[in-house]
Amino acid sequence: MKYGFVKVASAIPSVRVADCEYNVKHIITLLLQAEEEGVEAVVFPELCITSYTCQDLFSQQLLLEQAEIQLMQLLNATLKLNVVAIVGLPVAYKGTLLNCAAVIQGGKLLGLVPKSYLPNYKEFYEMRWFTPALNLTNTTVHLAGQTVPLGPKMLFEAAGFNFGVEICEDMWAPIPPSSLLTLHGADIIFNLSADNDAIGKHQYLKGLISQQSARCICGYVFSGCGFGESTQDIVFSGKALIYENGQLLNEGKRFSLDEQLVISEIDIDRLRTERRVNTTFASSVAQLNDTKEFYHIHVEQNLNELSFKLTRYIDPHPFVPIGPELDERCKEILNIQVSGLAKRLTHIHGKTVVIGISGGLDSTLALIVCVRTFDLLGYNRRGIVGITMPGFGTTDRTYTNATNLMKFLGITIREISISEAVRQHFHDLGIDPSVHDTTYENCQARERTQILMDAANQMGGLVIGTGDLSELALGWATYNGDHMSMYGVNASVPKTLVRHLVVWSANHIDNDNCRMTLLDIADTPISPELVPADEHGNIQQKTEDLVGPYELHDFFLYHFMRYGFPPAKIYVLAKKAFEHVYDNVTIKHWITTFFSRFFQQQYKRSCLPDGPKIGSCSLSPRGDWRMASDADSTAWILQCDKL
Repeated sequence: MKYGFVKVASAIPSVRVADCEYNVKHIITLLLQAEEEGVEAVVFPELCITSYTCQDLFSQQLLLEQAEIQLMQLLNATLKLNVVAIVGLPVAYKGTLLNCAAVIQGGKLLGLVPKSYLPNYKEFYEMRWFTPALNLTNTTVHLAGQTVPLGPKMLFEAAGFNFGVEICEDMWAPIPPSSLLTLHGADIIFNLSADNDAIGKHQYLKGLISQQSARCICGYVFSGCGFGESTQDIVFSGKALIYENGQLLNEGKRFSLDEQLVISEIDIDRLRTERRVNTTFASSVAQLNDTKEFYHIHVEQNLNELSFKLTRYIDPHPFVPIGPELDERCKEILNIQVSGLAKRLTHIHGKTVVIGISGGLDSTLALIVCVRTFDLLGYNRRGIVGITMPGFGTTDRTYTNATNLMKFLGITIREISISEAVRQHFHDLGIDPSVHDTTYENCQARERTQILMDAANQMGGLVIGTGDLSELALGWATYNGDHMSMYGVNASVPKTLVRHLVVWSANHIDNDNCRMTLLDIADTPISPELVPADEHGNIQQKTEDLVGPYELHDFFLYHFMRYGFPPAKIYVLAKKAFEHVYDNVTIKHWITTFFSRFFQQQYKRSCLPDGPKIGSCSLSPRGDWRMASDADSTAWILQCDKL
């Protein structure tokens, strides 16, 4: 396991019914391929050594003998391999026949896990040949020249991860064995299956695996029988599926005539973080009363001999869904923001809000939320007071967009220039206005907030905050300036998502002029406009030139907050996600900036105004993030330096 990832695979070999020698040869071929690819554990279909569809041939002594002989061949073939192989075969035990998963590594048969639930309905008739393991206690059996643990309650402990095994129908039970296995510490569940095909069944199966992996907060690797099984009455398409906590990582091609080895990496760090955070999971673990009944089997692997290359897709924009889901997500986010503001207004019996409109993304989104809220409540939009406050850095583009947007949306417009007030402030404090330092910028931000607060008092209104989640993470806000409001509707919306929400709103509005204004705002460089424009009147102070690309910072923020990852792992993920966008030096520079600013600026987050949570990450001190304002960043920065 490297960087917290375990490389796993689901294998679909070619089989012949009851031809154990042929089947094992093809299993070995895929095992060698898995070893070459650096796979640490690979699962094969149910009863793959004999094939699943042998029917009454399972009662034949010769077939059982051949299965054991070929199992020995498989053990010999794995003597020098690191990869763990999980294969299926029938095993005779005390006058019964068990449908088993054999866990093999380095020539050793580590354990045999029998199937607990046998389907005996419709097209299935497994109880004709096999005995369920429901009442079987863990024991041992002599097989293939080795004395082997046998039983349904086994936890295999490999280097850096634990895994358990269940077989096909087990997952369909109301309480699957995997539920107990994961509570006992299994990070990954491997399922050997002979799931046949019928119309609509595949999507149902994927939903079932997704839900089970999410409920158990685990990785789930599924292998189902493919081409070569008997099609006397049913057909097997070959299903190779790899899930992680509800998310599909990779899948094979169904109805393929070719053998398949489907590979991905499961993030063990991510799963364990989720479990630690999820107190319900911990409470479930505390209720276990069968701890002594579980076998813990050690798996020895020389991981130094395994190559590692991250192959799974790493989303560069984890806050932003792709495809049709984006439309639905934008609608849901706006509804959450609107519902939050609507509750606040009805609670205070308020019908007036005050909002500073700059012509930038954040204030535009906040204004959209206000308009939708007033429409929902049946309030007159004139109760929304938009105040544009031009200053030293305001450009014609943003000023025009701000005034046009307010006009097209039919709200009350006020314009209050901050220039003279700020100059007086500079004079009173003895500040040189030609020095464009932090004081020069913050005086303007605080003057704007003072105007908004006093105007709200004047009109009996509520100041609506516009700052977003990304700005809060970086501390990119003036303390007691734009940092402060009476309700911050954007507080949990990351910058990478703000633009999509504005564009979505533009595409769902009837007014063509308003649509064009919104699209131009979405296309405007992000800037606080606190420094004068250049000689051509264009924005000179661009936020991303100063603090770094927001898409990188949102990526860092997501993996730091959501999963508690350290800089070294986030760096590895970022290199994969942005491999064709940013070089390693750039990523290292901005990840160091992120952690430095995140720790330094906590004091601003410790006194945030109220605002609605909209996603999995929130920096509210009353919600997801409670951190000492004087927490030390040394460990994180040192790790950044070593990248």
